[in-house]
Amino acid sequence: MRTNYCGQLNTSHLGKTVTLCGWAHRRRDHGGVIFIDMRDREGLVQVVCNPDLPEMFKVAETVRNEFVLRMTGKVRRRPEGSDNANIASGEVEVVCQELEIINTAVTPPFQLDDENLSETVRLTHRVVDLRRPQMQKNMQLRYKTARAFRRFLDDKGFIDIETPMLTKSTPEGARDYLVPSRVHAGEFFALPQSPQLFKQMLMVAGFDRYYQITKCFRDEDLRADRQPEFTQVDIETSFLGEEDIMQLMEEMIRTVFKEVLDVALPKPFPRMSYQEAMARFGSDKPDMRVTLELTEVTDAVKDVAFKVFASVAQSGGRVAAMRIPGGASLTRGEIDEYTKFVGIYGAKGLAYIKVNDVTQLNESGLQSPIVKNISEAALKSIMERTGAQNGDLIFFGADKTKVVNDALGALRIRIGHEKGFTNGKAWEPLWVVDFPMFEYDDEAKRWNACHHPFTSPKDEHLQYLETDPGKCLAKAYDLALNGWEIGGGSVRIHKEEVQSQVFRALNINAEEAQLKFGFLLDALKYGAPPHGGLAFGLDRIVTMMTGAESIRDVIAFPKTQRAQCLLTQAPSEVDEKQLRELHIRLRQQTQTTVEVSKG
Repeated sequence: MRTNYCGQLNTSHLGKTVTLCGWAHRRRDHGGVIFIDMRDREGLVQVVCNPDLPEMFKVAETVRNEFVLRMTGKVRRRPEGSDNANIASGEVEVVCQELEIINTAVTPPFQLDDENLSETVRLTHRVVDLRRPQMQKNMQLRYKTARAFRRFLDDKGFIDIETPMLTKSTPEGARDYLVPSRVHAGEFFALPQSPQLFKQMLMVAGFDRYYQITKCFRDEDLRADRQPEFTQVDIETSFLGEEDIMQLMEEMIRTVFKEVLDVALPKPFPRMSYQEAMARFGSDKPDMRVTLELTEVTDAVKDVAFKVFASVAQSGGRVAAMRIPGGASLTRGEIDEYTKFVGIYGAKGLAYIKVNDVTQLNESGLQSPIVKNISEAALKSIMERTGAQNGDLIFFGADKTKVVNDALGALRIRIGHEKGFTNGKAWEPLWVVDFPMFEYDDEAKRWNACHHPFTSPKDEHLQYLETDPGKCLAKAYDLALNGWEIGGGSVRIHKEEVQSQVFRALNINAEEAQLKFGFLLDALKYGAPPHGGLAFGLDRIVTMMTGAESIRDVIAFPKTQRAQCLLTQAPSEVDEKQLRELHIRLRQQTQTTVEVSKG
């Protein structure tokens, strides 16, 4: 039906007759000449309709926005001074010879160039929203990114293998989405949180290089970079160690960015231990563009009269400082706003010191309500450790370590970007390595796996599995980019005796392990090779590439932050017949309760 895409016409097509299909983006009547901006997925082109062809012109007069059109005409250069540098076809226009309205359209709910649309309106009318030029660009860039991943992995000998969407519910850190079985009354499938267990079994099966661009499902609290269903570039390989995997994946990310954005990421990517990242930045995915850092002062304030600091330091919490160069100029209103901000992360307050004269370690040189309760020795230590200068401000966090890290880590990012404390670089990748194997749950009085129970400990730390699990570091690695975790993975356990040790450390007995992971454990008995892998968040990567505010802007049909699809009105109620077939009965209380019958 067409010879060219609208947005691909340029001066190389001058004098040629073309046939275009697309939508009427805008129609303008200029006193006897009608201009139609015609749009398709590649962009816009200006179509000129002259009245010297009466039949064609009569059709042009009836065209309205979003009508579906087919036109034939000759490409010519735009008159001098009328070029449009904002579009690829801006140097040319098409003089219309034939025009056909393939389909009409009702008035759309909003203009496609309206930049003040609420997300609710956009998601409710997502089909129209996807016609907007920015959304078209986003989806095309997503396709190009996925294609670049596939091309690299194909060239490196990886095989694309699908894994099941209906599987067994296993504990992987988030709630499962459950699917009731009609055939097996009272039993449920789970949608996969990741293909983790299946890709390990594929390694045992001998497919030593696997990948898949696949959907994953997690029923967790949502935010801008999360969706109940999201897309991973999932990768697993055998006979490669931790270092080999990281080098290969680094090459892949560098190749993808070069191919899609023509961006040359640094080589090699810098690396940092988990412990250092948390100490300096309060985050295991630090934004390295921000130049602000956290400074440990817990030991310096353990004996001061200011009880907020002393009590935290003496009870095993963390007291950290963050110097803001020139921050003494911050207003009281700004400080109050930052105090309110850290409260989101559980901080009970935000202590500060304004440095007016660093040589006077008292209320004369340091402006703050807390200075009078901090010894001169402690103040001297704080000033020296932070490198404070006259005119600076120092913020403090004092609480449980997690609260301090979360609060000051987030404040670091906010102030860094608001006040310009950045290094000016567009992209800052970082490998975070040497993650702890376990974290202790004070309430349950047991160790939990930081990643998952199949992550391998460092070889030199095997000795600690039985005696001191808290000392164990994992063969795990995350790739952070501009403060976002874009990928993470680990080398897996392939030896039964090591797996048994890890289960014992996690207080998982043999019976429980068999119940939860029996199918994987059985597979590992049949000659499991050393293997490891990594998964990248495709949605997050594309969001960063496009500069979008949310991953919802790079997913064709996303859910809201309440896990709803406004377009299809899902989730929704189902009729009684369907429930009976699934052996489910709903009981109405303060909230809906589901009863499942096995009869």
